Amino acid sequence: MKKSLVAIFLSLAMILTACSSGQKNSSNKEENKENKEDKKVVYTSIYPIYDFTKKIAGDKLDVKLLVPNGSEPHGYELSSDDVKNIGEGNLFIYNGAGLESFIDKLQETLKGKVEFCEASQGVELMEGHHHHHDDEEEHDEEDHDHDHEHEGEDHNHDHEGENHDHEHEGEEHDHEHEGGMDPHVWISPKNAKIEMQNICQALIKLDPENETYYKENLENYLKELDALDNEFKTDLEGLENREIVVSHQAFGYLCRDYNLKQIAIEGINAESEPDAKTIANIIDLVKNKGIKVIFSEELIDPKVAETIAKETGAKVLTLSPLEGLSEEQVKNQDDYFSIMKANLSNLLEALK
Repeated sequence: MKKSLVAIFLSLAMILTACSSGQKNSSNKEENKENKEDKKVVYTSIYPIYDFTKKIAGDKLDVKLLVPNGSEPHGYELSSDDVKNIGEGNLFIYNGAGLESFIDKLQETLKGKVEFCEASQGVELMEGHHHHHDDEEEHDEEDHDHDHEHEGEDHNHDHEGENHDHEHEGEEHDHEHEGGMDPHVWISPKNAKIEMQNICQALIKLDPENETYYKENLENYLKELDALDNEFKTDLEGLENREIVVSHQAFGYLCRDYNLKQIAIEGINAESEPDAKTIANIIDLVKNKGIKVIFSEELIDPKVAETIAKETGAKVLTLSPLEGLSEEQVKNQDDYFSIMKANLSNLLEALK
C-alpha cells in the first residue's frame, strides 16, 4: 500500500513539474515573440548602410537589408513585395547621391507611412563619369567636389514637398546616376562617419527612448573610423606609385582622401562591359606605366581584369567597393572594417 501511495505521489509530482515547465517555455516563447514584435523595423537599401545601421542600433531595432548580398545595387528595381515590406516598416535608410534610382517613386508611394533618411546628406559629392577612361581622361578628384548639404533640411527627413537634387530622369531602371555624381561615398572612412552620424539621428528620432544607447555606439564606431582613416593615411603616404587600375569607378572618394588616382575600366555602373578599344587602351597604359596589379571586385565577373592581367604580366587582386558581400564574406562574418583593412593590404601590395 505504501509503495502504491509513493508511486501515485511521484506521478503527480512529475505531471505538475511538466506542466510548470511547459507553461514556462510557452511563456518564454511568447515573451520573445512579443519582444521581437515590439521592435521597430528599419529597412536599409544596401550593405554598407545596413552595416552602419546595425552597428548603431544593436539589438534595439529590427534592421533589414533590401538589396540582398551577392547582388549589385546599381539599377536595382523594387518588386511589389519590396514596397509592401518597406511600407510595413517604420524607417527606410538609403545611401542617396543618386544610387537608388527608385527612391522618388518609393517616397511618393509611401508618403506619410514611413520615415526616410538619406545617409549621404552633408557629404561633398564628386562627379562621376559613365564612359570608359583612359589616362588623359583621369582627372584631379578634388576639382569636382560638390557640397551635398541642403539648407534648412534635417538629416532625417520624409521629403514631403521637397525638390530632390538626385531625381532620376527617364525610366526607373535607367542605370545612369543623375548629374553624373559618384554615389560610392561610404568607401571613404571620413564619409562613413557622416553617414553614421545621419543614421544615428534618424534612429534617435524613431526611438528616442534609446538615445543614449545609440549615441554611445556611434561614438565607439566614430573612433574606429578615425583609426581606420589614420591607418590608410599613414600606410599610403610617401609611396611613389599612386595609380590603381580598378574594375569600375567606385573608389573616387578613397582616392581623394589619400591622394591616389583610379584608372577605371568602367564608369560608375559596374554592370556594363568595356569594348575592345577600351581594353586595348588600358593594356597599353598598364604596360607603359609598369602597373603590377589589376583590381577586380567580389560581385562582378573578373574576366576583363584577368584578360588585361594576362596581356600585361600583372596580377589580379580584389579591391572591394563594399556594395554587397559575397557568400565567402558572409561566411567569414566580414564587415565594413575587416573589408576596408583587406583593401588597404591589397593597395599596399599593388603600390609598393
